[in-house]
Amino acid sequence: MSTDMERYTDRFEQYADRRPLVFDVAVALALMGCATLGGSLTLPGAELPDTRTATLLMGVSCLVLLKHRSHPRTALTVTALCTVGAVAMGYLVTPLLLAPVMAALYWLATLTDRKTTRVYGITTMVAVMIAAACSDTMGHLSVLLRTIGPFFWLLLPLAAGNMTRLRRAYLKAVQARAEHAERTREEEARLRVTEERMRIARELHDVVAHHLALANAQAGTAAHLALTRPQQTKQILTDLTGTTSSALRELKATLGLLRQNDDPDSPSLEPAPGLARLPELVSTCASAGLTVTVTTEGAPQPLSPGVDLTAFRIVQEALTNVTKHAAAQNAYVRFVYADARLVITVSNDGPAAIPTPAPAPESAPNRGFGVLGMRERAHSFGGELRAGPRPEGGFEVTTELPLQPDAGEKSAASATSVASAESAAVNSGDDMTAVGEASDGARAMN
Repeated sequence: MSTDMERYTDRFEQYADRRPLVFDVAVALALMGCATLGGSLTLPGAELPDTRTATLLMGVSCLVLLKHRSHPRTALTVTALCTVGAVAMGYLVTPLLLAPVMAALYWLATLTDRKTTRVYGITTMVAVMIAAACSDTMGHLSVLLRTIGPFFWLLLPLAAGNMTRLRRAYLKAVQARAEHAERTREEEARLRVTEERMRIARELHDVVAHHLALANAQAGTAAHLALTRPQQTKQILTDLTGTTSSALRELKATLGLLRQNDDPDSPSLEPAPGLARLPELVSTCASAGLTVTVTTEGAPQPLSPGVDLTAFRIVQEALTNVTKHAAAQNAYVRFVYADARLVITVSNDGPAAIPTPAPAPESAPNRGFGVLGMRERAHSFGGELRAGPRPEGGFEVTTELPLQPDAGEKSAASATSVASAESAAVNSGDDMTAVGEASDGARAMN
């Protein structure tokens, strides 16, 4: 029952908000009729005052009520004065006569604050009660009976108005919380989408850039040795076939992330690569003409899957950069296990082709995203990465990663990575385009 009443109340308020002038005129006419009828009532045996005076006073009070939305205090003051004047002139105090001032009290409590409602409401009630106590039409009644009726009748609209004001404030607060929750959900979803897009973009960059660079180097070496060393050329072409097959396999596994769902019957993807595939990476680089020397200091310790993948991708990207940009024949990879952290250093003995260690995307829009991607990978697990030319020549990439990052450290670093990913996403249009094109190509590959 209360739900139906609230529904009708909401519809009534919505109509009043849509057509305020029509609503106010209709209410004023209804109140005028009630007040006019109330001015014609009297106690048995009492003399009836002139009804034209009551009609005039109530007409003024109802006319002023048309401005209750913009001037609720003024409307109540004028209406209260007219009502007090009518009661003092001897008109019988009834709910019909008090209808205009009751409406003014209700709208005052609805549209103003609590302090204003108390001040104006108590003043109006006291004035009407004093006028009722001094009225001659109820001289045979006690003062208590003269005042108790106006007190309760005027208290009723104040209570109803306060309830309406509190209800509107509650609904407004609920709506504000809902809008805030909606904005929060959209922001969280946007950050998650950005993080996922950047993660897939980095994977595609590492896979495509690495294998294409090696394939290009192998093809160039084979073309150079085709006439002089046919056996070595044949071996290089065989390795080139393995490089392209590996590229297709890793690319297919990466694109599978775009089609992965929660279906338990869906085919499983290839396991993420790690440092266990380092010998394969060294062999592939050797076929491209780059000799890679790997050294390890300290006792090797198990790595978390995320750190294992990050370490492999950083080494892979660093060796790819050596193959593409450095005129070097030798590269050196060193692993140092100490104090629950892994320090990886990749260097070469040739002149560096990249003059600055980590140019900002804004200052170098035409550069690749290899160093930027390596740094984002390291930061995502609470690590650090430094890249730059060595004083003795060549280029060096050094990264420090925790062996087993805790959840809090990874969460904080991931939040920082998402913030940087948003700015980098603007500059990584090639990678984003690759994601979109690759998702279409996944259908042909599967």
